[in-house]
Amino acid sequence: MPPPRAEKLLQTQPAEIWTTRRLLKWMTDHFTAKSIDSPRVISEMLLAHVLECERMRLYMDADRSASVTELATLRALVGRAAKHEPVQYLVGHGWFFGREFAVDRSTLIPRPCTETLVEHVLQWLRLHPGHAAPLIADIGTGTGCIGISLTAQITDARVVATDVVPEALELAKSNAQKHKIADRMEFCLAAANDLSLAAPAQRFDVICSNPPYIPDHEWDAVPANVKEYEPASALRGGPDGLDIIRPLIAQASGMLKPGGLLAVEIADCQRDAVIELAKSTSMFQNIDVLKDHENLWRVLVAVRN
Repeated sequence: MPPPRAEKLLQTQPAEIWTTRRLLKWMTDHFTAKSIDSPRVISEMLLAHVLECERMRLYMDADRSASVTELATLRALVGRAAKHEPVQYLVGHGWFFGREFAVDRSTLIPRPCTETLVEHVLQWLRLHPGHAAPLIADIGTGTGCIGISLTAQITDARVVATDVVPEALELAKSNAQKHKIADRMEFCLAAANDLSLAAPAQRFDVICSNPPYIPDHEWDAVPANVKEYEPASALRGGPDGLDIIRPLIAQASGMLKPGGLLAVEIADCQRDAVIELAKSTSMFQNIDVLKDHENLWRVLVAVRN
């Protein structure tokens, strides 16, 4: 039997009780029927948001009864989530590298695949003590999740974060302040059509970026919750997906210190192309592409000669 429609949350009799346990089961069944990914997680995030509590509290107080006002708020959110609107936009935050980041429609939602880039940069810096107190560029910072995560993990790092969207920069600044590392970050508005030109005239120990990289031929296959809600300008990278990556690789050698690291998130289908782009500059060594947790080719890494 299919789960009841969302309207049932407001049409129940006054004596009917909707406990936390019952709401979680109902929402999970409802989202499963709507083919929503991770239905249980989304249910927990929405209910915790409405009840203004941590997700763990939902299970510690599973028999708590929801008020009429809470049910009304939840009903509206369930209706939007069932139409594939990302839950992170609905609750106003997402998680990345163990930290909570505010998100809004000006930016992409932080994703686990990008943590591969952060993990590699941290490991590389640990293995290369010659880059102590590193100066890092985060090109196309969005929520600031890459730059903030690196700054928080490396106590003497400084980060220059850039973006083409003023609203995204303000959001990243807010996230940096939340995590108490804003004093070691600089936020710069980038050129309107070229993220790679945005960094100030200084040499960096590390340049990292999660630029727009989805090629045109893959756009139709992008899930609805991404394509219809997240900013296309932060997703689409042109016919081959390399409109931003190509100039970024070409210009990175002039922005990096000798021996500095370039780390760029890419699409799985771009592995061979980005390796050739890095080789063509004759300015990089140790060129490689790393796989993410889903076994997809995801991060170009290269070291400046």
